[in-house]
Amino acid sequence: MKPYLLLFLLSSLLSTAQVVPRNLLQKNYPLETVQHLLIPLDQWTPYPKTPETWQKAITDSVRTGLIQRGEVAAAKPLLPLTATLTLEYVRTANRTHYEEITFNRRHDLLDLTMAEAVEGKGRFTDAIVNMVWAICEESYWGIPAHIGTQKAGSGLPDVEERTVDLFAAETAAVLALTDYLVGGQLDKVSPLIRKRIYHETNIRLFEPIQVPNRYGYLRKDVKANNWNSWIMSNWMTATLFLERNEQRRAQMLHAAMSGLDLYLNGLGEDGGTDEGPMYWFAAGGCVFDALETLESASGGKINIYDQPIIRNMASYVYKMHIANAYFVDFADADPMLRPDGLMLYRFGEKIKDDTLKQFGAWGFRTFGITRVINSFQRQRQVWNVLTVKAVQEIPNAPFTNVPEVWFPDVQVMAARSKTLFVATHAGHNAESHNHNDVGDFIVYAKGEPVIIDAGRGTYTANTFSGRRYKLWFTQSQYHNLPIINGYGQKDGLAYTAKNVTYRKNETSLKMDLAAAYPKEAGLRNWWRTVQLNRKKETVEIREEYELEKTPQNLTQVFLTLSQVRTETPGTVTFEGPNHPPVKLSYDAKRWKVRTEPVALGTPDDEAFKTSWGTGKTIQRVLFEQMNPVPKGKHRFVFSLAN
Repeated sequence: MKPYLLLFLLSSLLSTAQVVPRNLLQKNYPLETVQHLLIPLDQWTPYPKTPETWQKAITDSVRTGLIQRGEVAAAKPLLPLTATLTLEYVRTANRTHYEEITFNRRHDLLDLTMAEAVEGKGRFTDAIVNMVWAICEESYWGIPAHIGTQKAGSGLPDVEERTVDLFAAETAAVLALTDYLVGGQLDKVSPLIRKRIYHETNIRLFEPIQVPNRYGYLRKDVKANNWNSWIMSNWMTATLFLERNEQRRAQMLHAAMSGLDLYLNGLGEDGGTDEGPMYWFAAGGCVFDALETLESASGGKINIYDQPIIRNMASYVYKMHIANAYFVDFADADPMLRPDGLMLYRFGEKIKDDTLKQFGAWGFRTFGITRVINSFQRQRQVWNVLTVKAVQEIPNAPFTNVPEVWFPDVQVMAARSKTLFVATHAGHNAESHNHNDVGDFIVYAKGEPVIIDAGRGTYTANTFSGRRYKLWFTQSQYHNLPIINGYGQKDGLAYTAKNVTYRKNETSLKMDLAAAYPKEAGLRNWWRTVQLNRKKETVEIREEYELEKTPQNLTQVFLTLSQVRTETPGTVTFEGPNHPPVKLSYDAKRWKVRTEPVALGTPDDEAFKTSWGTGKTIQRVLFEQMNPVPKGKHRFVFSLAN
């Protein structure tokens, strides 16, 4: 199989972590059982079918909001997806111009559909028909960044070779929801509309996704990432709503269940993910979308909520919460999220996790009905509007953050004291959405960022290409890590932490970083320990190292958004508008300190202008060893400045 067939690679690097063949869905529900348990299409009604039943199921304010969103969508012009717009990805590396139009078409279609479903007056029907027809006329349901998996390569799509990416699956699902929710109205306009929906979905999803050995996200020998669960959940939705042949309907559903098993097989027993909390909503969250759909389509008889791996996977997201909208943001992640509280509440209810339910209720009360990751996972959005009543009626129970957590599979530790929060990780440099950041850490004070991981930039043609590690924010030199003899870490599975030890009794993570650096750095070992001391209210970074010879230079890097004061030898003070001053103590006889802002001058950098808040400047605080020695030890201690 040729490399261009591995669609998985466009989303991230393949992870080679151990795969455990749990196969929870296949083992518990073989095809014959699925055929027996599956509710026939003409009897399955997961969502209300009439304006009257919708009115009973949702609040008046939700109904009004849905209609208003439909009115906004109906007033928009239907923008074209031209050949030259498609070509921008290869010509200028821009992917956002095309994506804005194609994503908004699908967002608008759901808004129009939901408005018509709850109102039922027919005033949105023509706009729905126009949008459905326009989407069916598109040459490619994916995005230009994913065309490269076709044999013809990147550029314009080859309509004779259909491939299934995230957004082909998303498109099929939103068309399927449209067919279910307003199919009767579409038939009044023309019976050819729903026939066209099925035809296009069949040739763009149902047939190509079942080509053997075609897709990296369906490989059994590597750890699957969010592409798997994201696509499988949408394949299930499209299949269950559109396929009228019950035998084929059960076969495809079982195939999607078997595909979803591959994602679960790649998780460690702790349920942690190396993709981080942001992508959890498109990974673990999509597992829940799939399980919720399976439960509904079988009358509750297809159900694996009691499996420990499902509970652990679900709990990951609240264990990575810092405070307010802040979440741990290692690798390609945003530091601030508006968590989908309604989905989290339902997930907590299904697995009987009261903490997750409380976290979901807190998320809903704090952020309202959110649209996570640009409002994809649309079946989730429909379930969400049906959950509002239940969440509004529960008592206002407070959510209490987890004091400490360790995920041994992905080697992430997070812990908090009364005033400080620290997270750090070991791992390797071939993780999904990888940055070269083995040993990186972050520090927050009173819930606000002090020492940060910058997170991800704007996705362009550079992001998932051979140019990835030329982007500053993927390099260890722009993480809270040492630069040794001018060298940062390298990408690849061989570049890893070794001898990793988590000690719960002292809330510390110790690792040897030497193997994460190239041989040219001249390292024999570089031990780093990150510790939270709750009695002293400090975060301490201790390092002990040995090099092959005296280095030309050694530099420690810390990233921050805070104002930095360096005038007092031995102390750096971080001052921010929302956090108390934080003191960093160091050995002034060994280190000299300087700061430099991170320049944001390329299209890849655009996200950083807003991801931490408008007007924030990311700075590097650089500690340069004045007389580098080949063997030594040192420490840096963070505490509140009193």
